[in-house]
Amino acid sequence: MPLVTVVLTLVVVGLLLFLVNRFIPMQSQVKGILNGVVVIAVVLWLVKIFGLFEYLTALGVGQPLVTH
Repeated sequence: MPLVTVVLTLVVVGLLLFLVNRFIPMQSQVKGILNGVVVIAVVLWLVKIFGLFEYLTALGVGQPLVTH
């Protein structure tokens, strides 16, 4: 995926999250949960996009790191 597409997607997600936080009335706890879920989803998406997900899933406790 081109870097420009990744940056544009991050800008759009950030703008949508800002608009939801600014204009939709919610309790602060709900906003915090919403922000947390969006941040976690974006981080997981970025990890998958950059190919680190396979590397992280290959790691195990007590197992030596084996690269393919």
